[in-house]
Amino acid sequence: MTNVMRWIPRVAPTDWRFTAFVGAQFSADLAGYAVQRSSIDTSRPLKRIAWEQAIQPWATRRMDGLHAQAFVSPMLSRIPAVVTVYDLSFVHYPQVLTPARRLYLRLLTPLSCHRARRVIAISQSTADDLVNVFRIPRDKIDIALGAHDPERYSPLPAADVDAFRAANNLPDRFWLFVGTIEPRKNLVRLLTAYAQLDPGGRPPLIIGGGRGWLSGDVFEAVRRLNLADAVRFIGYVPVEELPLWYNSAELFVFPSLYEGFGLPVLEAMACGTPVVTSDRSSLPEVTGDVALRVDPRSVDDLTNALRRANADEAWRRAAAQAGIERAATFSWERTARQTVGAYHKGFE
Repeated sequence: MTNVMRWIPRVAPTDWRFTAFVGAQFSADLAGYAVQRSSIDTSRPLKRIAWEQAIQPWATRRMDGLHAQAFVSPMLSRIPAVVTVYDLSFVHYPQVLTPARRLYLRLLTPLSCHRARRVIAISQSTADDLVNVFRIPRDKIDIALGAHDPERYSPLPAADVDAFRAANNLPDRFWLFVGTIEPRKNLVRLLTAYAQLDPGGRPPLIIGGGRGWLSGDVFEAVRRLNLADAVRFIGYVPVEELPLWYNSAELFVFPSLYEGFGLPVLEAMACGTPVVTSDRSSLPEVTGDVALRVDPRSVDDLTNALRRANADEAWRRAAAQAGIERAATFSWERTARQTVGAYHKGFE
């Protein structure tokens, strides 16, 4: 969100003026904006809702338009609005949210989208979801694809990667997954497919990410499949370390069942790491033909893709270079131009 905000004033008409309404703890630099901070602690859900629904309508009443950047716009606002929706995971996987947050999004997201002048989706997959689930008219939806930070996510010097491997006791070859440990990430099937590979020839599998709902099923699968010596859990990975993890891995495996965009896949490709991923939701939009894409509900598909990735060094080299080239086509400048295009339609 912050990355695209930084680009919007650079690509918008020079006579446009922008104000950013941010939480009290927000610290990022936003050149080109008049910044207005909330006087209440918006990290608390009820206070955030109060700020969003009661204070924002008054604070924005004299403005020409409002961009609600996360699902919900103020219901009492009377100025034109554009709303960004990232995914409908709160519909498809409601268990990941508290009941109150789930109810809030389930009620107010469709209302916000129907009231808005324009709706921005971060992928064609999310746009299709908005049409099919909330009946948002397709011609009201604009797509502003996500991107990555090329200064952070890129191939790193071999010496830096070797030092990181040594500091973290990493083998020369390993496969990597990064994401919240929860059912929609499809880790139980990944582990089942991984267990079908020759134990003597498969690289270790490292799983990074915090525990989400029903994460116990994943750890039980490791025990049941006798993978304790082959699978390593490293917990939450700080964003500063992510490029080193991607660069160190031989393969990035991300067989998710549902993603609004699939940023980890794009980041891995930008680092030159070959990818095995799902053929569902937004992930084909990110990878194109660069990755090995599988039916994520088929253990056999996953097993065959992992087997090929393990054995085919020529594919890994080609996929690494192709991934770098494809990742370079995603940029926050493009996202900002697509967003400003929605402003032109919604506010003028």
